[in-house]
Amino acid sequence: MEQDTPRTPAAEESGTRRFRAKRDAILAAAAEAINEQSAKGMTFADVARRVGLNTTSVTYYFKRKEDLAAAAFENTLDRLGEMLAEAMREPTPQARVARYLRLNMVRLARIATGEEKAFAVLSDLRATEDPIRTRLMTGWQRVFRDTRALWGPPASRAHKDLTGARAHVLLENTFWLPIWIQRYDLDQYDRVEARLMDVFAHGIAAPGAPWSPVMLDLAHDEAEPGRAAFLLAATRLINELGYRGASVQRIASELNVTKGSFYHHLDAKDELVLACYRRSFDTITQAQARADALGGSHWQRLASGVATLLDVQFAEAAPLLRTTALSGLPLGEREAMVDRSNRIARRYAGMMMDGVAEGSCRPVDALVAAQALTSLQNAAFDMRKWATTMPRATAIAMYASTLLYGMFDDRMASSPPG
Repeated sequence: MEQDTPRTPAAEESGTRRFRAKRDAILAAAAEAINEQSAKGMTFADVARRVGLNTTSVTYYFKRKEDLAAAAFENTLDRLGEMLAEAMREPTPQARVARYLRLNMVRLARIATGEEKAFAVLSDLRATEDPIRTRLMTGWQRVFRDTRALWGPPASRAHKDLTGARAHVLLENTFWLPIWIQRYDLDQYDRVEARLMDVFAHGIAAPGAPWSPVMLDLAHDEAEPGRAAFLLAATRLINELGYRGASVQRIASELNVTKGSFYHHLDAKDELVLACYRRSFDTITQAQARADALGGSHWQRLASGVATLLDVQFAEAAPLLRTTALSGLPLGEREAMVDRSNRIARRYAGMMMDGVAEGSCRPVDALVAAQALTSLQNAAFDMRKWATTMPRATAIAMYASTLLYGMFDDRMASSPPG
C-alpha cells in the first residue's frame, strides 16, 4: 500500500507563510471595511471581494463575522503594543512620546504610499458581545496602561491621574491623525510631526499664562423637547456602542418609548446621527462664540471655551457626539461632517493665532494645534468616570493641561484647582 509522502520542514514552513500571508490580507481587508462601514456593517462578501477570494475561502480562516472583526481589533491592539514597547526603550518620557508619535507618522506615510494598510479603528470595541468584548477590553486596558507608563512611575495619586489624562489624549490624537493628515502632502508629514510634538511637549499657553477659565452658560430653550431627548439619548448610546451598536430599538428603550415615537421625530437612523452631529457642532460653535464675547486675552477665551466643553463631556447629561460614528455614515454625509469639524478647528486656530500675536499663546502651528484640541474635546466623553474620582474643576484642569500646558508640565498635579 502506497503511503503519503511526508511533508518536509521547508514545505511546512512555506505552507505556514502562505497561510499567514492570506490571513493577513483578509485582516487588512476587514480593517478597511470596518473603517468604512463599522464592524457590524462589515460582511464576509465585501471582505472576500477586497482580497479577490470567495466567501468560503474567508470562512476557512474565520468561521464567524464576529471572529473576523475581533481578530482585526486584536491586530490593532497588538500593533499599538509593539509601538509602545519600542517607544519605552527611550530614556525619558518626552523621548518616548516623540518616538511613539514618530512610529505612527511613519505608519501613516507608508499607508499613503500604499506600502501598508491601515489597521482597524477601535470605535466598535464596546459594541461587541461577550466573551469577545471582555477579551478586547482587557487588551485595550493593557494598551492604555502601557501608554501611561511612557511617563514612568507616578509620584502620587494626583500624578497618576494626570498621566492617565495624558495617555488618553495621546492615544486619541494618534487615532484622529489619519482623518486630518490627509489635508497635507506626504513631504509635509515630518513638519506636521514636529509641530504636533511641539504642542505635546510645550503646550499652547505662553509662559506664565494663568489657568482661570470662565465657565460659560450654554443653556438654551429647545423648540422640540421630545426630539432633543432623542438626540441626547442617541448621542450617549452611539458614543458608548458605536453607530451600529446603538440601534433604534435601544435608543427607544433608553427613553422608554416605542420605535414609532422615534420615527415621529426622525425619518431614518442616518438622519438621527446627522442631527446629533449638528447639535454637537452647534454646541461647540456656541461655546467658541461666547468665549470670544468674553473679551480679554485670546488665551483666556481659548481656556474658557475648552474648559466649558470638557465640563459638558464630563457631566454626561448632554455630551458631544464622538467622531467614531462617522464610519457608519454614507460617504457624502461623512465628508460634510468632517468639513464642519474642520471649520470648528479653524476657529480654534484663529483664537490661537490672535493669542500668539498678543503674546498670550506660544508661537505654535495653529492648524495642527487646533486638530489636537478637537481630538481632546471629542474624546473627553470616554474619561467621564475618571473625572468622577476628583472635583470636577480638577478633572477639567488636568485634562485640558495635557495640551494647553503640555504633556510634561506637572503644575495641575502639584497644586490642582478645585
